[in-house]
Amino acid sequence: MVSEHSDAEGGETALALKILVAGGFGVGKTTMVGAVSEIRPLRTEELLSEAGQLVDDTDGVDQKVTTTVAMDFGRITIRSGLSLYLFGTPGQDRFWFLWDELSQGALGAVVLADTRRLEDCFPAVDYFEHRHIPFVVAVNCFTGARSYGAHDVSRALDLDRGTPVVLCDARDRDSGKEVLIRLVEYAGRMHTARMLDSVG
Repeated sequence: MVSEHSDAEGGETALALKILVAGGFGVGKTTMVGAVSEIRPLRTEELLSEAGQLVDDTDGVDQKVTTTVAMDFGRITIRSGLSLYLFGTPGQDRFWFLWDELSQGALGAVVLADTRRLEDCFPAVDYFEHRHIPFVVAVNCFTGARSYGAHDVSRALDLDRGTPVVLCDARDRDSGKEVLIRLVEYAGRMHTARMLDSVG
């Protein structure tokens, strides 16, 4: 989703871009959207239930007591005239039917990864690769998790050459903002390259 509107004061055109924040269960998507959003984020969280224990793998995230059941929504202004609308996706398999709707018109995506459960972000990586949606992998550096370099994570996920991998702290606004800026720059390059390919 790219929307433009004129700023009433200066007549400057403002650009709003749609960004997805995806990844596995308990990786920090809701936390990241909440940390960077300049508005009170919309959350659709519910308490984890006993019934859900049969389908939600909480190994490694046993402190987690809620889960997103539809989406998170937030907004951040990157600079004057450029805002990002952030849509956090639900992490569990049973909610993936929502991803197609959420991804309509998205400029790109952030795939959050936890090196303790790296395999949990494979479905998100596959989803965006197959739909040719530009994405960056943001490794959420959890306390106590073994640290890996960006190159190691890229190799472990078998990412396409050039797909950015960045280290971040999903709780920190500046860290999250840096991830989003990196995504916008990368997605811009990818869209420009595709336009040039289609002309040539």
